[in-house]
Amino acid sequence: MSSTSTASAFTKTTAIRFVVLFGIVSLFADMTYEGSRSITGQYLATLGTSAAVVGVVAGLGELLGYGLRLVSGRWAERTQKFWPLTLFGYFIQMVSVPMLALAGNWQAAALLILAERVGKATRNPPRDVMLSHAAKEIGYGWGFGLHEALDQLGALIGPLAVAFVLARRGGYREAFAVLLIPALVTLALVMVARFMYPRPEDFERHTGELHGEGFSREYWIYLVAAALVAAGFADFQLIAYHFQKADAFHVAWIPILYAIAMAVSGAGSLAFGKMFDRFGIRVLVPLTIVTALFAPFVFFGGFWTAVAGAVLWGLGMGVHESIVPAAVAHLVPSQKRPSAYGIFTAGYGIAWFLGSAIEGVLYDHSVMAMVVFCLVVQLAAVPVLWRLGKIIPTSQ
Repeated sequence: MSSTSTASAFTKTTAIRFVVLFGIVSLFADMTYEGSRSITGQYLATLGTSAAVVGVVAGLGELLGYGLRLVSGRWAERTQKFWPLTLFGYFIQMVSVPMLALAGNWQAAALLILAERVGKATRNPPRDVMLSHAAKEIGYGWGFGLHEALDQLGALIGPLAVAFVLARRGGYREAFAVLLIPALVTLALVMVARFMYPRPEDFERHTGELHGEGFSREYWIYLVAAALVAAGFADFQLIAYHFQKADAFHVAWIPILYAIAMAVSGAGSLAFGKMFDRFGIRVLVPLTIVTALFAPFVFFGGFWTAVAGAVLWGLGMGVHESIVPAAVAHLVPSQKRPSAYGIFTAGYGIAWFLGSAIEGVLYDHSVMAMVVFCLVVQLAAVPVLWRLGKIIPTSQ
């Protein structure tokens, strides 16, 4: 084997190791905050809030969780210091979740829920840029899909752990306190990753395939399509609120349904990543149509219908979390990725916030109207994605 081939193989192997290590970091991080998110909707309900408040808190959380990435993305691009922002964001996020055990009222709980989203907003753009450098060596879709599969494994385990605590003790505060364990493991592992891979940008040896000061027309069209999908994609906190109010099954089943959704999301991420590398953005057309059907399944019918809805909702999450970052990396040059991720996810988050707020208000007045809103807005993205898939080449 030539020295060039040896260097290439070494880079690919090292890149895979980096993706896997960060996937394990995300596994424990998701155990923490997804375990929390599986019960915050019903937790707020027990503290005396309305569906509108839950919808606004959930939507505002997503607005901060996505919108503030515009700031952290630009900062990371300007300074090229990806690790400090990543470490700070993980610290804020991992501290906020266990502190929910100490919240005395819904206002304090809401502030901690928002703080957790701020932490995620701070660390995601620089983290995704570092992952994109490694993913370039193994395929953007596969790299982000592999990371997301590990990420969602944690999102499966966390809600199940919370469900176990609720089934044994029946207390939300104890459930939040247990999440301190994976939070501490996350902080330890992300420090290990920092010292093992201080310069992930060195993975990407071939850059500059895209040029220009701004972003392409295709990038902005894709943002419009993604924003439509986000606006119609109900947050699980509102879904959990509905389950709590409907009293259709034992409270411990709610985080279990969330765990099912996360398991489907993680498995789907691997498949969706490979499909993206082979077929490009056009794969989003059938996936968007199918996953949009989660709303009638979740909000109408009984237990098994809710399970089917959770599966469809999880498929949608897998699409969002694996294909979105892979597509953005494919559409912009490496040197512009921090701000590209920041701008894209800011628009995505604003759409999610507005959609969640509208859905919360509609739920208080008419569940049917809310479901129709979810379906119509998401399906409006289909013709845009269809057109986009015809003009953007595949990743390979």
